[in-house]
Amino acid sequence: MRRLQPPGWPEPRGYANGMLAEGRLVFVGGQIGWDSRGVFAPDLAGQVRQALLNIVAVLAEADAKPEHVARLTWFITDREDYLARQKEIGAAYRDVMGRHFPAMAVVQVVALVEAEAKVEIEATAVV
Repeated sequence: MRRLQPPGWPEPRGYANGMLAEGRLVFVGGQIGWDSRGVFAPDLAGQVRQALLNIVAVLAEADAKPEHVARLTWFITDREDYLARQKEIGAAYRDVMGRHFPAMAVVQVVALVEAEAKVEIEATAVV
């Protein structure tokens, strides 16, 4: 997998502008911040960590790892909370995904289907 960085563009922080990859595609549906018992982490950073752990668990079913992820799309319910907690969210991300930063988008939504969910993350990986 290779990062795509157009000449002269500012270096992105914590994501890539694009990724080039070849192989088997793995599509991971939106994962939220609850554990296998359906219990939510209490705060946004905790829910991000759990959602990413859930993604890693699904990837493992395809013999894939975090470094195979080419794209993540995050749906958050509170932009201000996200911006205020970037340090904790970044730490949670690195703890689960390492220093692999694929192409990403973050979108604020009015609500998620599960009322307690603060974030939902979907992934595309290439193995």
